[in-house]
Amino acid sequence: MISAREALERLREGNRRFVAELGGNGNHTSQTRRRELVSGQEPLAIILGCSDSRVPAEIVFDQGLGDLFVIRVAGNIVASSQVGSIEFAAERFGTRLVVVLGHSLCGAVQATLEELERPHESRSPNLRSIVDRIRPAVETLLETELRQKPETLLGYAVRANIRASANHLRHGSQILEHLYQKDELLVVGAEYSLETGVVDFFDGLP
Repeated sequence: MISAREALERLREGNRRFVAELGGNGNHTSQTRRRELVSGQEPLAIILGCSDSRVPAEIVFDQGLGDLFVIRVAGNIVASSQVGSIEFAAERFGTRLVVVLGHSLCGAVQATLEELERPHESRSPNLRSIVDRIRPAVETLLETELRQKPETLLGYAVRANIRASANHLRHGSQILEHLYQKDELLVVGAEYSLETGVVDFFDGLP
């Protein structure tokens, strides 16, 4: 299994290929590759990403079959099922890198900011559960001057939510925290730009 640092560099290189439109290597999905993976997998990274259709992790990192263990949920929130999935991959496959991948103009974060300003009584309990997960990370921002600048506020809120999710993974699970403290797991936060295609790794870097 490759190290967290090497995995991180491979993701960076893959994103550079994606941005430069040099990706799409046929080996990623070849019949040979499919046969190789029948007996098992060794994903180089675990990605907790947003469900947004514009941010498919395998594509933006130019990776293929068997390369990434991907969990996607609106707002890249952390709940028990996501933590369990990450624990499973880290323990079963020995994957040493976890990336919380958010993105610019995240609709789930925007909905949370709107909810804080104007609560929606008609919102379903299921949607509210997503908003309630994001709320603690962003609500203090509304107490600052950013409240007067909606676009800037959203940008800060997206990153605050990514940081909160990454921190939760570092310290909200005994299994993951143990691996993290032993330097056997690296948890980083990153933001994908819808405008440029660039992934900026900005939180928890070694």
